[in-house]
Amino acid sequence: MTETTRSANGRSENKGSTPKRAGLSFERVFTSGVHPYDEVTWERRDVVQTNWKTGEVVFEQKGVEFPDFWSVNASTIVTTKYFRGALGTPAREQSLKQLIDRVVKTYRKAGEGFGYFLDAKLAEVFEHELIWMLLY
Repeated sequence: MTETTRSANGRSENKGSTPKRAGLSFERVFTSGVHPYDEVTWERRDVVQTNWKTGEVVFEQKGVEFPDFWSVNASTIVTTKYFRGALGTPAREQSLKQLIDRVVKTYRKAGEGFGYFLDAKLAEVFEHELIWMLLY
């Protein structure tokens, strides 16, 4: 008879059976093995937001990088709401790549830290698939 117990980390442990390697397995659905950023045409844009009544500029960031198929409205929303760093400083994010990397790499690092992936190659598959989903 096999007895199942919970370890200190909350995971089940089978006593008396061969331990299986825990972790998630991923298959590529949207990506081909090439980094998703390399399959996109990128362009630099100036994001300028004005007060609709007065025409006064309330936000401006020049030369931000977005995929060419993203709308001006989408890039304005993302730049004004989700880019980190103080405007006009080198700490300010300048590209959608930086924003997506910040988010996706946080999830990957946590997943690797908690042993959610079978190996580093599958963690990379997870990373590429998530990047693709955020791009499109």
